[in-house]
Amino acid sequence: MNSVRIATVAKALPPFCRETKDILPFVELWLSGQEERFRRKVIKIFEGAAVDRRYGIMNIEEVFKASSLEDKNDIYVREVKKLGTTVLQKALLKSNWSPDSLDYIITVSCTGIMIPSLDAYIVNDLQLRQDIIRLPVTEMGCAAGVSGLIYAANFLRANPGKRAAVIAVESPTATFQLTDYSMANMVSAAIFGDGAACVLLTSEEEASGPAIVAEEMYHFRNATHLMGFDLTNNGLKMILDPSVPETIAQHFPNIVHPFLEKNGTSIEHVDHLIFHPGGKKIVQTVEGLFGKLGKNIDDTREILRLYGNMSSATVLYVLERFLSKKIAKGEQGLILSFGPGFSAQRVLLEW
Repeated sequence: MNSVRIATVAKALPPFCRETKDILPFVELWLSGQEERFRRKVIKIFEGAAVDRRYGIMNIEEVFKASSLEDKNDIYVREVKKLGTTVLQKALLKSNWSPDSLDYIITVSCTGIMIPSLDAYIVNDLQLRQDIIRLPVTEMGCAAGVSGLIYAANFLRANPGKRAAVIAVESPTATFQLTDYSMANMVSAAIFGDGAACVLLTSEEEASGPAIVAEEMYHFRNATHLMGFDLTNNGLKMILDPSVPETIAQHFPNIVHPFLEKNGTSIEHVDHLIFHPGGKKIVQTVEGLFGKLGKNIDDTREILRLYGNMSSATVLYVLERFLSKKIAKGEQGLILSFGPGFSAQRVLLEW
């Protein structure tokens, strides 16, 4: 069987950076017409979100200006093209690959709408091959970064000696709704940030890097209402059910144990947990489940603190931290993310 390896991970951030404490005055101004109890509750959500700072494709004043779906989407399209090209360039440089050596390009984004999709622009910007195979992944939300890894692994396993790029570029800032005072909008405004990541994978025989041992999706039944977007005239309106952490906790044994068992291992033997930080509650839920096994998700928590939840790109930031560590041969890592559907995506790595 062909072995598939992760060659490198790179990240790129948009130009605007803001500390959470600097966002609060804007939030207070935005909510000035709401009742005081509600305002205090929202400020508490921001302060308790475990996100110290986040990055954005537009400055803070622009975020809090009422704008249409068209206005926000225009900024999204302009900026994700830049970020997508930049992050792939960074990854290619890091691994010393030439742009025309790529056989497969997967672009991942759910926070705006563009046809042709992002990959078409990157093909032109970086002069990728004219016969490169393109796959845009657009409606899988936070789970899609790992979905991209799964599709790339399947393609590479079937095609020896090939190379693939998975590029996740997200701007939740472009989905912020100024007229939506729902708790879903408040929570998402408190936890989300913008960012891009790129993973290069290969099925070349002499490749180094952690091997993808197995990959699988897990679909929750009758849970489409838990998370997603409604497309409104004002843009993409967040759907976020408060029962998400609890639902994940209920399914956790079925998500983790059979998958590992099938692949001849167990959670006790997995050395590294590379988890998507959906938000503070999900991080706490996972810690509650794994802490007693002596496992930690410190890197997951740290990515949330430094960047917020960047939707599909976030777990790839966690993966990048692990790729920069000295990890012993034979050690295993479990990549896990959750997203609309509702679904969980899993990848087992071995160094």
